[in-house]
Amino acid sequence: MPGPHKVVILARGLGTRMRATADAPALTLDQAAAADVGLKAMIPIRRPFLDYSLCALADAGFDDVCLVIGPEHDAIREYYTRVVRPGRLTVRFAIQEKPIGTADGVLSARQFVAGDVFLVVNSDNYYPPGVLAELRRQPPPALPAFSRAGLLRDGQIPAERIARYALLDIAADGVLRGIVEKPDAATYAALGDAPVSMNCWLLTPEIFEACKRVAPSARGELELPLAVQFAIAELGMRFTTFRTAASVLDLSHRSDIPEVARRLGNLDVRL
Repeated sequence: MPGPHKVVILARGLGTRMRATADAPALTLDQAAAADVGLKAMIPIRRPFLDYSLCALADAGFDDVCLVIGPEHDAIREYYTRVVRPGRLTVRFAIQEKPIGTADGVLSARQFVAGDVFLVVNSDNYYPPGVLAELRRQPPPALPAFSRAGLLRDGQIPAERIARYALLDIAADGVLRGIVEKPDAATYAALGDAPVSMNCWLLTPEIFEACKRVAPSARGELELPLAVQFAIAELGMRFTTFRTAASVLDLSHRSDIPEVARRLGNLDVRL
């Protein structure tokens, strides 16, 4: 029986950290131009960063993609409808009118999902094809639980940034009991070597109810990890997990660009 094939890529963020120029590294003119407007997915690394992520998704067996973008993101739409026309994937678009959080971004893709199981990923992360393929084989809803050691192993994501990522509380049977978004230092220490969420989810349409009902975070945003916590506590959803020591590349900060470019620049990209 074929596995799920739909992907929702969240590409609506403001890119505030990417636009910050304090202690910025030297970039090419094209890289600086994309960073200046916060278009992380379109940072050029021989070709746009998002091309590498789409190739990884296709390698893992996904073939139907919805890019959640803002109404002002004509450059992304233009690129994937006129400049490049992928042959291994279909690329469609959903508009998130305001950047009010990732849970709202998921809601923006309801028409695309149309009752199917679907993957949700960030547009500024490169997830290894092997992890994506393993997630595709899991009973949904599900997520990979990334080890801190694995994320730190290649050194691309600084330790202090990983300390701010959501931590996963996982039962002995692999079921997700809870998720702690942006833990404080005491919580981080108390949870020991708890695995980390990298906002990579295999979801069922039941998540839309949680995304609609979740309360705003302290930042005033409707956040997907909090919607998952709501789904567990209030809707009785059961999320399975699998542990992985794989690394993920993160392109959320301007300072990430040179190293991510070095690591991806020689990959053969087939869309």
